[in-house]
Amino acid sequence: MMQKMIKVFHANSLSHLIIIFSVFAITGSLSVAVTDPIIQFINLESFITFYPFYLIVKILIVLICYNILLITFGTLAGQFKYFFNMQKKFLRRLKIIK
Repeated sequence: MMQKMIKVFHANSLSHLIIIFSVFAITGSLSVAVTDPIIQFINLESFITFYPFYLIVKILIVLICYNILLITFGTLAGQFKYFFNMQKKFLRRLKIIK
């Protein structure tokens, strides 16, 4: 099963897979934690009173923070190339880049 996970995530070894999962875990948790102070700083709740639209904007802010933090922590873990390629793949799926 671990070999299948290594293959799915294009990891070189089990230790590389653990690094990848650690970066994803740290980035996911931190992006949600960082988003609340950003939203409070720009005072988003006073600008947007329609709650569904507020949630959409909040999700967009979380995604932006997540992408920035993923590259940052990926670089700190010595895996810049891996996570940069993952970001390019993500942006291609969203049709932001070609």
